[in-house]
Amino acid sequence: MTTPLNYAQENQEKHLKQLKTFLQIPSVSTQPEHDADVAAAAQWLADSMQEAGLDNVQVIKTDGHPLIYADWLHAGADVPTVLIYGHYDVQPAEPFELWQTPPFEPTVRDNYVYARGSSDDKGQAFIHVKAVQAHLAANGRLPVNVKFIMEGEEESGGANLHAFIPENKELLQADVALVSDTAMISKDQPSIVYGLRGMCYLYMDITGPTRDLHSGSFGGGIDNPLNVLGHIIAKLKDENGRVLIPGFYDDVRDLSAAERAMLAEYNFDEAGWLAETGAPQAWGEPDYTLVERLGARPTLDVHGIIGGYTGPGGKTVLPSTVHCKLSMRLVPDQDPQKIAKAFKAYIQQIAPPTVTVEITGGHGAPATITDFDIPAMKAAATAYAETFGTEPVFMREGGSIPVVGQFQEHLGLETVLMGFGLPDDKIHAPNERFYLPNFFKGIETSIRFLDELGSSKK
Repeated sequence: MTTPLNYAQENQEKHLKQLKTFLQIPSVSTQPEHDADVAAAAQWLADSMQEAGLDNVQVIKTDGHPLIYADWLHAGADVPTVLIYGHYDVQPAEPFELWQTPPFEPTVRDNYVYARGSSDDKGQAFIHVKAVQAHLAANGRLPVNVKFIMEGEEESGGANLHAFIPENKELLQADVALVSDTAMISKDQPSIVYGLRGMCYLYMDITGPTRDLHSGSFGGGIDNPLNVLGHIIAKLKDENGRVLIPGFYDDVRDLSAAERAMLAEYNFDEAGWLAETGAPQAWGEPDYTLVERLGARPTLDVHGIIGGYTGPGGKTVLPSTVHCKLSMRLVPDQDPQKIAKAFKAYIQQIAPPTVTVEITGGHGAPATITDFDIPAMKAAATAYAETFGTEPVFMREGGSIPVVGQFQEHLGLETVLMGFGLPDDKIHAPNERFYLPNFFKGIETSIRFLDELGSSKK
């Protein structure tokens, strides 16, 4: 008799062919010229869900790109319902000339499939569709109830899903959420992310004179907004990375001794990590380990400065206005709105009267942390161990997945982050790739996760 695991193993070639078709669709949500492609990707994924045997498959129109909903709710009221999330939109692929093969022509080399969206998040999201299909094809049923919600705007802010969730609480009601949009430590060491940092993103405009001025005629008499910005940035953090905004650390939840001990067990390859970055040396708060700094401590970083003359050759001007983009990664108990308010108050305090400063934005998401003793986390750990032959480690992730906080806030759901990417997948960069053994093992892990969770009653 065919089992779900046998079905998955016997259909690996077919699953890879389907994934390649999915990856060929340039569903870049941030570029309007790809709107039709995003819609095509949504329909393709919906058709795949229908083929897998899911019920109530819907492509839901929004003010932006479509959402996709599907479910299978025949396992009974005494077993959990899992809400599975993923996104089918991708980052822009530019600069195209840095790709070894075209970003939307999936190419397999050395056991990796190279394509934009292969790891983030088409490959990982598709894993769960195939796991459900394996159960339904082999057994005609699932061990748990499942619901899917897939979005096409994760890479462009996710505003329409954010609006949809609180307005559709009954539709999305579940016992736990499952997301695969993170990475394992290495090919041989699975890991489960139990904490994500939050985000507060801001824009700062500094204006001095009403027009660009000649630096010889006006230099020394007019404060240069670029110089002012440099002084402001220098006052945001000290040389060890500690943020200097008053009140910034007031609500930071301290790491317990037990959690620090658990994070210390994470066999982190610092030398390999550093080599991957290309930086000459690691840096950060000396009172915390690198692992702690990367996932459990808040940060502040400048991402871009626009101002003055940046063309070829020289041009001696005092620019009228400069722009700065920056963000703060937050940890549990820090409120993005409170942090934005503290930032604005601090800038008003340190900015000189020779310029005007306007701060906009402030959008973001709170950090999230999941209890790793809940049944779903234990089911994920067992599924990983049985598939990879190694117990997973628990870790925090420095990035943000806003939907996890939305599930917690609006639906009261804990989220299991069961990632299958790798640290060197080059997501958001040229030559993005997904390790194919992890794609196939991901399907098997998801099959086992559903089985394990189904054995735990509500």
